[in-house]
Amino acid sequence: MALRMIPAPQAIARLAEFDTIIDARSESEYAEDRLPGAVNWPTLNDAERALVGTQYKQVSAFDARKQGAVLAARNIATHVEREAARLPQSWRPLVYCWRGGQRSGALGTVLGAIGFTVQVLEGGYREFRRAVLADLDTLPLGLDFRVLCGRTGSAKSRLLQQLAAAGAQVLDLEALAAHRGSVLGPLPGQPQPSQKAFETAVWQALRALRPGQPVYAESESRTIGRLRVPEVLMERLRAAPCIEVQMSVAARVQFLLGDYAHFLADSSSFCERLNALRQVQGHATIDAWQAQAQAGDWPGVVEQLLTQHYDPVYARSTARNYQGFGQALALALPGAEPAQLQAAALALLQAQGGDSAPALPVPRSAPLTGQAEAAHAAQP
Repeated sequence: MALRMIPAPQAIARLAEFDTIIDARSESEYAEDRLPGAVNWPTLNDAERALVGTQYKQVSAFDARKQGAVLAARNIATHVEREAARLPQSWRPLVYCWRGGQRSGALGTVLGAIGFTVQVLEGGYREFRRAVLADLDTLPLGLDFRVLCGRTGSAKSRLLQQLAAAGAQVLDLEALAAHRGSVLGPLPGQPQPSQKAFETAVWQALRALRPGQPVYAESESRTIGRLRVPEVLMERLRAAPCIEVQMSVAARVQFLLGDYAHFLADSSSFCERLNALRQVQGHATIDAWQAQAQAGDWPGVVEQLLTQHYDPVYARSTARNYQGFGQALALALPGAEPAQLQAAALALLQAQGGDSAPALPVPRSAPLTGQAEAAHAAQP
């Protein structure tokens, strides 16, 4: 029987070597969080776990185990027939459950008896989770972060995408959180992940970054939607050098009208989101903004949101929370068209120097100002 236990540190270091990573937990456990790339082969599904748990408490542990064995055997047979029947003997899976016990052991035993070389994660998902949390306290310490600051609507996330396309290292927390980080930030039709899944995604992204080369990220609050940014990472971002992306109010309004186009087709959803600002802005202001939106005056209400709410909040919070903001490089953006963002990304990389700067001429449509202009002038 080719069944082996593997300690969590070794399994994590070798994740890419396994042909398949199999999560033997129930569908709800799998949905909350899982090892990167894992597929779900439940040994017991949610309803079955509840049934066995009730028997364990109300009847006896022995009867519960008998019932669990029947249900697990049926499920494992289905998985083998559906998923493993055509796999070659050389197939090498990693199997885990919550603690690396009965569920993964039962599935792994059957697969091993067939002749596959099966590794079962010692300690299961629980040990993986402990390793993730430990790494989140240490991985950010070895990375050289550069933080993009800028008022709402200055296309910072789009600029991050262009930096990544130009070869720079990027940590896009809003993409990992599936949220734009404001009251109007939920993405249409895309729920946020669980806190555990978000942390696993951040952990995976951090592990892929190279120490010694700049990592560009966006200034964030401690929470993105309902998700909390890991504490050590947040501290590192707030202590990092800053780049302030500057764009006119008119250009930001134009960008936001396109980026939040889903609200233009559903003013009721927009108005509902605005209700969260009533305590800050007062009922009269929110009522007026909702009336503007319902009347179709989107440029007017977006401009007022920026100048009366988001810009003052930005001015207070960024200076208070980001230590390098007072000495920030200033990157002037005329607009958020793809060519303008690409030009800005190339200008920024060349001005900052380093291994990630592409050997390309800097388009002058994305001027750098202040310290950044001086840095660019020093380039050969």
